[in-house]
Amino acid sequence: MKFTLSWLKDHLDTEADVSAVADAMTMAGLEVEDVHDPVAALAPFSVAKIISAERHPNADRLQVCQVETVDGMKEIVCGAPNARAGLTTIYAPIGAYVPGLGVTLVEKPVRGVVSNGMLCSAAELEQPGESDGILELDDSLKVGEPAAGVFGAEPVIDFEVTPNRPDWLGVSGIARDLAAAGLGTLITPAVEPVAGRFASPITVRLDAPGMCPVFAGRTIRGVKNGPSPEWLKRRLEAIGLRSINRLVDVTNLITYDRARPLHVYDIAKLVGSEIVVRAGQSSEGADGIAAGTPEHLIALDGKTYTVDPSMCVIADAMGERPIGLGGVMGGESTGCSDETTDVFVECAWF
Repeated sequence: MKFTLSWLKDHLDTEADVSAVADAMTMAGLEVEDVHDPVAALAPFSVAKIISAERHPNADRLQVCQVETVDGMKEIVCGAPNARAGLTTIYAPIGAYVPGLGVTLVEKPVRGVVSNGMLCSAAELEQPGESDGILELDDSLKVGEPAAGVFGAEPVIDFEVTPNRPDWLGVSGIARDLAAAGLGTLITPAVEPVAGRFASPITVRLDAPGMCPVFAGRTIRGVKNGPSPEWLKRRLEAIGLRSINRLVDVTNLITYDRARPLHVYDIAKLVGSEIVVRAGQSSEGADGIAAGTPEHLIALDGKTYTVDPSMCVIADAMGERPIGLGGVMGGESTGCSDETTDVFVECAWF
């Protein structure tokens, strides 16, 4: 389980730094495995701007760039195909340790031309994003701005959750324990109820209450899916999750914030108006499928899962078509896309 320091401070009013938080967690019984501070790793790197880019005299695939940096104008040899005049990117000075390459930069000639530093890709800085070339940043950034601020980098704590403390699976639960330990004051914002405006067209039938005692859902109409805002992307990426889209990212945020997994179905892709929660089952020999053949589900990760009776299945089409595995993953058939407008939100106890 991972979380960032700013995420914790959304729930805990404290002046504690990451070291104090880690120490308090250990005293509270949480096994801290690692504290990663990307701010320190990114300290040598800063925003720079390519003023000119000319073909290397001795190599067709290299360019010699004149770069405006925090250290003044620098001549840097670059092999990235997107290096060009006017591009705002990240500069690494001589002596900087490049984490994605595991090397420390030294001044040396590259095919006869000395390179006074390096222009960096996302992968070379161990940051999410495309790495086919050097970073392409917003032109509004000023030369010399620290890279850590550009990426919103901040300390990340990684710890082991013990089986007897599922409340630690959410950042709010961690904050509650740390407040009790005296590290700060718990922040408890008021949550206003949202009144429904219409009866949900989707109903739920529980055929396996032993596997799923509670299954709550809500229909939301008129959503606008698409890329998430930068703050949400960064928060998820900091803990190792890839940003997908607004709907998926919000459910992941709530899962890690409140220890309450959610799932969202595209209503337009549901067959029928009833969701059935049942145990996995095998074919009875209908529709040309041999009797005893187990069900299968193509999940959102693209993998095909074989279902057995020990698994909790979420199904539509009068309970015949699996669209999810309870507590595991939803199915590809009802996944949300940029065209999704109406959704059914699942919050269940599996």
